[in-house]
Amino acid sequence: MDRIRGEFIDIIEWTDDGRDTIVWRFPRYGNEIKMGARLVVRESQVAVFVNEGRLADVYQPGTYTLSTQNMPVLSTLKGWKHGFESPFKAEVYFVTTRQFTDFKWGTQNPVILRDAEFGMVRVRAFGTFAAKVVDAAALLRELVGTDPQFRTEEVGEHLRQLIVSKLGSALGASGVPLLDLAARQDGIGQQLAGTLTQELSGTGIAIPRFYIENISVPPEVEAAIDTRSRMAITGNLDDYAKLQAADAIPIAAANPGTGGDALGLGVGMALGQRIVQSTSGAAAPQAPAQPAPAPAATPVPAAPAAADVPPPLPTAPRWFIAVGGQQQGPYDESALAGQVAAGNLTRTTLVWRSGQAAWQPADQVPELASLLADVPPPLPPQG
Repeated sequence: MDRIRGEFIDIIEWTDDGRDTIVWRFPRYGNEIKMGARLVVRESQVAVFVNEGRLADVYQPGTYTLSTQNMPVLSTLKGWKHGFESPFKAEVYFVTTRQFTDFKWGTQNPVILRDAEFGMVRVRAFGTFAAKVVDAAALLRELVGTDPQFRTEEVGEHLRQLIVSKLGSALGASGVPLLDLAARQDGIGQQLAGTLTQELSGTGIAIPRFYIENISVPPEVEAAIDTRSRMAITGNLDDYAKLQAADAIPIAAANPGTGGDALGLGVGMALGQRIVQSTSGAAAPQAPAQPAPAPAATPVPAAPAAADVPPPLPTAPRWFIAVGGQQQGPYDESALAGQVAAGNLTRTTLVWRSGQAAWQPADQVPELASLLADVPPPLPPQG
């Protein structure tokens, strides 16, 4: 009798000893399951009976005593009649229904978006997501098959590819500007979770949570954003240039021979031009009304000749310099004097202005010779 009882399985259960197993098949080893055996399905599990390749009964968490009464589908497939109870062979799959939260995703190639402010932009993104089995029968039919141990790694790559394929359309459909993506990451993640769940509904898998940890843009777009931020902080660029020129005056005065005289002359001309511009538009004061005298019989003087009208003042060149690998400017000559005094403009500093074919060291530009007169050349190599 002991030998006969050993041929039958009377307890069917699974204790998950790992964190990455989605489906586990109970090892029957050719033994038969006897009527009256106990089936133990723990929380976060579902048990599925398969008979000769066909899905039969599905059991939710709980403890069951197997009989023809609580196995209606399998009883029909086996053809049991009149309550006949006999040992039977069937495959039992345990499916984990808890959330698997260790999935990571990322874009190997950038996703191209159309932004209203920056035009066509390439973005990259990465984050994490959670997956959960909501239909064990569909999962067995579509993905597991006869796999005795179905792990997260077997479905993870499929989910990541699906996410990347849906990310571009989700970001484009959101209508969120590039500068506001960081503030809207949670909303976009929820939208993607719903889209992916609907896409995976046929496989029995849902995406309850989807997180976007970071969205990045190419370096040139970051540089454009930084430039726009500096312009916003600076405000009025004309006032900013005048402030730089005013700050450069005491620096140039404290360093004679560095172009201070030319700087003073340039600032004086600029101030004079400002005064002329500010007063030219003002209306001249009107004298009190007096009786008009009788017209004298004197000839009207001729209008001044065009040769007596002075030409417009020349426009000062605008210079750009390279400091620490970054472009700075534009500067006029007065502002350049301040950069010399601050040590940012040396003989080897690359400079450029409109009309130059390429960036050149400052000591190769004749117009800057007076500014660099007192700047020593680079030290010779030691040793």
